[in-house]
Amino acid sequence: MIRTLRNTSVSCLALEQSYKNDLKRHSCETRCNSLIKGVYPASPSSWLFVAIGILATMYMQSDPSMGLITKIQQHLPLHMSLSAQGQTMVSALVFSTLLWLSLILALRFCLKLLLSYHQWMFEKHGRMSNTTKVWVPLVRLLSSRKPLLYSYQSSLPHLPVPAIQDTVSRYLESVRPLLTDPEFKRMSDLANEFESNLGNRLQRYLKLKALWATNYVSDWWEEYVYLRSRGPIMVNSNYYGMDFLYVTPTSVQAARAGNTITALLLYRRKVNREELKPSRVPGTVIPLCAAQCERMFNTTRTPGVETDVLQHWLDSEFVAVYHRGRYFRLWVYRAGRLLSPREIEDQIQRILDDASPPLPGEEKLGALTAGDRIPWAQMRKQYFSSGVNKRSLDIIERAAFFVTLDDEEQGMRGDDPEGNLDRYAKSLLHGKCYDRWFDKSFSVVIYKNGKSGLNAEHSWADAPTVAHLWEYTLATDAFQLGYTEDGHCKGDVEPSLPQPQRLVWNIPAEVQAQVSSSLAVAQALADDVDCHVFPFREFGKGRIKKCRVSPDAFIQISLQLAYYRDRGGFCLTYEASMTRLFREGRTETVRSCSNESCAFITALESGETEEECRRLFQLASERHQNLYRMAMTGAGIDRHLFCLYVVSKYLGVESPFLKEVLSEPWRLSTSQTPVQQMNLFDLKNHPDFISLGGGFGPVADDGYGVSYIIVGEDMVNFHVSSKYSCSQTVSNVSVSWSSETSHTVVGNHIYTRQYSQAF
Repeated sequence: MIRTLRNTSVSCLALEQSYKNDLKRHSCETRCNSLIKGVYPASPSSWLFVAIGILATMYMQSDPSMGLITKIQQHLPLHMSLSAQGQTMVSALVFSTLLWLSLILALRFCLKLLLSYHQWMFEKHGRMSNTTKVWVPLVRLLSSRKPLLYSYQSSLPHLPVPAIQDTVSRYLESVRPLLTDPEFKRMSDLANEFESNLGNRLQRYLKLKALWATNYVSDWWEEYVYLRSRGPIMVNSNYYGMDFLYVTPTSVQAARAGNTITALLLYRRKVNREELKPSRVPGTVIPLCAAQCERMFNTTRTPGVETDVLQHWLDSEFVAVYHRGRYFRLWVYRAGRLLSPREIEDQIQRILDDASPPLPGEEKLGALTAGDRIPWAQMRKQYFSSGVNKRSLDIIERAAFFVTLDDEEQGMRGDDPEGNLDRYAKSLLHGKCYDRWFDKSFSVVIYKNGKSGLNAEHSWADAPTVAHLWEYTLATDAFQLGYTEDGHCKGDVEPSLPQPQRLVWNIPAEVQAQVSSSLAVAQALADDVDCHVFPFREFGKGRIKKCRVSPDAFIQISLQLAYYRDRGGFCLTYEASMTRLFREGRTETVRSCSNESCAFITALESGETEEECRRLFQLASERHQNLYRMAMTGAGIDRHLFCLYVVSKYLGVESPFLKEVLSEPWRLSTSQTPVQQMNLFDLKNHPDFISLGGGFGPVADDGYGVSYIIVGEDMVNFHVSSKYSCSQTVSNVSVSWSSETSHTVVGNHIYTRQYSQAF
């Protein structure tokens, strides 16, 4: 193996040199894009029109500057080198440039004001106010130019700090159905005392932060919720995404890896060149913040004793590959050229054919990223800060992303498709606890039978950003790159490509002992996770929307009904909502268990009339939609209270109210994975190419984690997780029927047919 490394060292140096040249080209593209997005919503060429207009006006013996051009001419240090006419020309061009920049700032300010208007979200369908009727064409006018990925960033509004009275009032309203009268009175007293005393002081500090911070929540959310967590990120934080449900484009493992890696790198190229279209609110021209795309590739989470750190590199021309206990560096560029899918397949096949055994301690080294963070930080600092270990670790951390060539077969297959689907989910969530590198921004898993999936680290971005990447990857793999008749990638192979580089380690006994300890912690966590994946085919958003009900509200109320029937009561329910209408926005909590939803469920379970239940259901659905819109527009509850708590910690003061609020368990944690690029999938001609979406682990030890994706008009895919150690939770409940209410119970999700048909 050492001989092979020496033989390929010259080739690797050549590749590194070409990489440096490619960085120069990338830097030039970056400067060009910076100019284009820096003047948006204007264009660089608009300067020429302004300059020509000013010069033409002056030629007609008129001074559009009202004397400013003359003043500029007096202060120009060009009196001796230019004629009077030349000085006038230069002064006019300087004035034109200043006028052009002023117009750009004015246009950007106007666009920011327009994007700060959110009342349109609260208007009922078909009942547009006059203000909104004027607002829509103005937004379209200022967004008419084709934007780059980050063009809107400087025009997005900042997240507002809600009034503390509003937040406290909304909080009390959200917990009312969960508390008895004495409990609610006690919580009300705590809230009122906080609002009238400490709360106002903390609010002043928070408003000061909001004045200088781009987003008053995001940096604290990233640090304190994710990076300062000292427990395992596997299962607790990382989440997964799945392959197509019914289709595997090829059963050749190396070929699937070749196309998948190529598609991911093509997406990275689009991100680097800012060629991706900015994401927008579905059905509108309203842009969403694209900041999370910046750290998608070449990013890793490095462990620390007190807090982890996200490290991002400009670019990387290789990926890190794990197979049967060995780590490899796979160059994916040759002299600045992206290798063809067939060439990457050939390189992957070389790794699969490599029969060399793992070095001592190498096979399960990845368990360090799956266990507790402090031991990993200590091992990294002591044993991976120099020598061959540092060089090998740097390759993994600087890689574009991590690839695992799994020797198992996964997917919905065989005689037990339901059970195999559950095992597929568990495999992507935690694998063997050592065959993924959980610190990487995302790790791609390619199984022996050609099935694929990914595991994503959570601190750098939220699921919709990763889902957008994965949608593009699946569609590009299946519909654009494609395969030959025998299942191999298309393209030619350059015979002189260097072998994949085997990474070298020197793992001492102390590190091996810690690897075993971290693996034991991770394995216990993985063994406790109960996953169930269920494609619901009875009906989908098509029938729900015909009932004039929001599909998301319908599903959320159904989940609460399921929990009520499962546990005999209501619980604090978390639904993730985005705040990407604002710059650097991430998520907000929708407290979807409301007074209205509880009233509907209570009425349904107590046997109220169909008419009354229908009325209450409509109220619950409208209430949920309003809560979701408020969360999206910066009027949520939980991020504001979280930031007030952080301020209290900085000031060293205790708040019984905030402490109790932030310690409340989310026993039902839910999230919808939206399909963002339906144009990439032709479900009419290729109905089997349906995405399974992804899922995550349970947030509370005695609760459920529920992720769902609404696919097309007639299908909803669910991912349910819980813990075996809790006797009160079961992710997979067999199908049963009740003639009284005619409902389907699967994985603790209940869809009441009589109401879906009645609305």
